Amino acid sequence: MKPKKINLAIIGSGASTVFLLKHFLDNLDAFKQFVDEIAIFEKEQIMGLGMPYSPHTTDYFNMANITSEEIPALTESFAEWLKKQDDNILKGFGIQKADISEYGIYSRLTLGSYLGAQYSVLVDAIKAGGITVKDFPQSEVTDISYDSEQNKASVRYGAGSSYAASTVVISTGHWWENSDKPDQGYFCSPWPIARILPKKDQIFNFEIGILGASLSAFDVVSSLSRRHGVFEASDDGGLTYIPRTGTKKFSLIMHDAHGWLPHLQYEQQEPMREIYRHFKRDFLFDLIDKNGFLRLDVYFEKICKPALIKAFEKDKMPEMVSRMSEPDFVFKDFITCMSRQHEYDNPFEGMRLEMQKAEKSVKKDKPIHWKEVTDDLMYALNFHAELMPAEDHLFFNKELRSFLMNVIAAMPLPSANLLLALNDAGKLSLVKGRVEISEKQKPGSTTVKVSNGEDVKTYSYGMFINCGGQKPVNYDIFPFSRLKEEGVIRPARVKFADSKNAEKIDESEQQQIIKENNQYFLQLDGVGVDASYRIIDANGEPNNCIHDIAFTHTAGLRPYSYGLQACSATSHIFIESWLKSLQKNGKAEGNIEDVSRIYQEESDL
Repeated sequence: MKPKKINLAIIGSGASTVFLLKHFLDNLDAFKQFVDEIAIFEKEQIMGLGMPYSPHTTDYFNMANITSEEIPALTESFAEWLKKQDDNILKGFGIQKADISEYGIYSRLTLGSYLGAQYSVLVDAIKAGGITVKDFPQSEVTDISYDSEQNKASVRYGAGSSYAASTVVISTGHWWENSDKPDQGYFCSPWPIARILPKKDQIFNFEIGILGASLSAFDVVSSLSRRHGVFEASDDGGLTYIPRTGTKKFSLIMHDAHGWLPHLQYEQQEPMREIYRHFKRDFLFDLIDKNGFLRLDVYFEKICKPALIKAFEKDKMPEMVSRMSEPDFVFKDFITCMSRQHEYDNPFEGMRLEMQKAEKSVKKDKPIHWKEVTDDLMYALNFHAELMPAEDHLFFNKELRSFLMNVIAAMPLPSANLLLALNDAGKLSLVKGRVEISEKQKPGSTTVKVSNGEDVKTYSYGMFINCGGQKPVNYDIFPFSRLKEEGVIRPARVKFADSKNAEKIDESEQQQIIKENNQYFLQLDGVGVDASYRIIDANGEPNNCIHDIAFTHTAGLRPYSYGLQACSATSHIFIESWLKSLQKNGKAEGNIEDVSRIYQEESDL
């Protein structure tokens, strides 16, 4: 008997969905016996772009930080697609056809056009394979409800419309809660970037504060500086910034807790991350202790150390090889050692020094192995992070996250040259210390307090832009309220390995402690999902109908998901586990057995 066909609803059409469609197409023959229709809902008018790459949110001057060779395979590479474009289109992107390569850095608008084109190609291919695909542009999903008896969901969108779905994938991408205070010049994020840009013939002739020194902060710096001056090539091969008339008081001040600028772009031996590059899947699971935990210190000792020692040997760093070989050298020691190499009294002069090494790495094709291996190891850990106990999640969030995002979110060299030119011109500086927005504010400005040890200073800005990065969408602000009301979702959580540790954490974090049946749990950011991205209900059971692959929703249990490679891997995990569950049950509807570990037990991704 043939299984009754089912339909799939996807909420959001950005990068994760584009890669989901690619993995679906790769398994089209298998899916055709189960799936009849795919419906894709997008709140914006254009399908397939995603927030970071849309003309509605980003700017012509905002650059991608990924090359074509680092983008997971779609129907053709980014560079191949660019080479096929008309010269007039390329001119609009500021690109000469002769300069296109797999290693080039292009604007995010250019990358968005590529993703949008790939979305259309993939949809057409799936349609040609016999499955209906329906686009719903300008159709924001307002809520989702779940019928447990039918194991189906109702997707509500637009002005009261609904769509009944057998399977739902939430793939909504970036999201910011609007807490702007325009009367103070305060913006909770730089997006959409048009709202922080001067109007035609307007000049911001005052100091502008920026929270963060990340790549998002650089987007703000790039967009604002180009509207208040021009960059010209200098004799030394760098750039010189020439301010416009009337911009004497215009300057940009970035605030970073550590006083760090991003690490720079480096050559990679293997530009594509792989989960099981440095260890076998079975080896990892053999490290799980009798209580079901993968301890971070064990992961570092058994998996990270051997791989990093080889990397440091290749990089000719014998001191680090020696340190890594010490039995009492732990993860925190590694963070401390590598952070010290990036600490400078003057971070811009430090960037200038690092530029020499970075240029040598990129231009002479010399990989920096330890950075690449660190990224691989943390990427692999990310997809198994639900195995870590609460104690290790606390360490990851407090000690490891900022280090990783600074080291791995590498800045392209042309962007670094721009920063140095602005600093040379006295238009850009960096202040070290933790920032607190003052409770009392004067009209027309934002006042912040900056603490660096015992030193506390106050700064007031005509405009202050929070570039601290995407914050998780936690349970209390989860956008689909019916799922909360019905108990279909719950906050993400992990168990403490030792309940005594739950009583020792800082008082400010006590509200994250959950006590249930004499067991202690730590509530994490985001909502609960299992290894196949099925949402977890109030009773701790996975939902066979609704999956959530949105990074903002799964940030607690997947703390190192970022970038297009993670988009591809995450959607691959969903597609693979979903298909296996359908094949294993031999039917397309009804309750299915727990497949939460199908990916981890059987996948060769």
